[in-house]
Amino acid sequence: MSAMDERMEGERGRVRITGLKAMELRNSTGQSLVRVETDSGLFGVGEAGVAGPACRANLQWLESVLIGADPLNIDKLYHQMMGLQHFYQAHVPTISGVDIALWDLAGKILGLSVSQMLTGRFRDRVEIYYGGRVPNWNDRAAIDDWVAKLRAHPHGYRTVKVDFQLPDDALLARPFEQLMPSQSLKQSDLKVMRDGFATFRDALGWDLDFIVHCHNEWDVPSATGICQAVEEARPLWVEDPLQVFFSDGYKGLRAASPVPICTGEKLEGFREFFPFITEGGIDVLHPDLVWCGGISGGRKIAELAEHYGIPVALHNCGTLVHNMANIHFGACVRNFSMSETRLYERPYIAEMGGLDGFDMVDGKIAVPDGPGLGIELVTEVLRAELKEGEPFWQ
Repeated sequence: MSAMDERMEGERGRVRITGLKAMELRNSTGQSLVRVETDSGLFGVGEAGVAGPACRANLQWLESVLIGADPLNIDKLYHQMMGLQHFYQAHVPTISGVDIALWDLAGKILGLSVSQMLTGRFRDRVEIYYGGRVPNWNDRAAIDDWVAKLRAHPHGYRTVKVDFQLPDDALLARPFEQLMPSQSLKQSDLKVMRDGFATFRDALGWDLDFIVHCHNEWDVPSATGICQAVEEARPLWVEDPLQVFFSDGYKGLRAASPVPICTGEKLEGFREFFPFITEGGIDVLHPDLVWCGGISGGRKIAELAEHYGIPVALHNCGTLVHNMANIHFGACVRNFSMSETRLYERPYIAEMGGLDGFDMVDGKIAVPDGPGLGIELVTEVLRAELKEGEPFWQ
């Protein structure tokens, strides 16, 4: 038995879960903070991929599993939560937040960081990237200015994820509406896209990388055309080109695409990821820890992906809690690539941890060494950023 296992066994049965709470902050993309409280006074904090009212409602359904339980039995509790079927099926985004909180809590009980508890660290720094919308493809000066600001960013990002803009007079098969799946592009649209990404790559240079960001909007012929249009600009991958759930369309697209295909941010649990991995639908897996089952669920998915030689990148539009969960996950998962972040655009994310800045070198952030997620949330910041109408930790 390892020293950590001995420490774990020595603490089992000493702490019990007494309460589950949640609240939603402003500008948190519909996610909520989750708090798991215990009779020892220690608590863990996680982040769930669901708004405050829905999260609190689902936490009530989880009380029968969690209240009175030993928080160190994380794997057991994960399977019990995920196995719920009657009267309601398991709500994976809420379970994800609880799971992250349980890992934070376990680390505080044992005095170890999450990544130390999981596997030890494969890396001490984790690459993060950010996303944005490039200016009008026809305005080279604006694009050059955009790239200059990227290069000047103090975090030193080496990768950026970009949306693309179609011209106002784009002749689509039907009017373009973002987040409306299965829309069609014409060759005239794809020519604009090809020229635009060629200009962007020329401005960006070849020492930085980029990702093409779709939103699960396109039909298979259009997605294939997008991948062909951006080929010469050499993106790392094209993200979410088709509808969310698995179909043979993903396999067809991957076979036809000259660039890698990536998806997964809105998939829940192991079962929804399984066909993408085992049936050859993607090149890069892209789970979101606050949707896929937390750290426990994410690790199970990543282990299967590793068996198939598929790298894992993490989606992230959340707060400091989400960011730190991703960083610990990235440290301890061998086939991990990089994580998205919103640190650059939301100052409160750093402020909620009392952090003046991060230890960042060339877009890579140092993994925290403190217990659990390695952060202590600042009450004053949380209250100031609380979404209107939300209770404080209820």
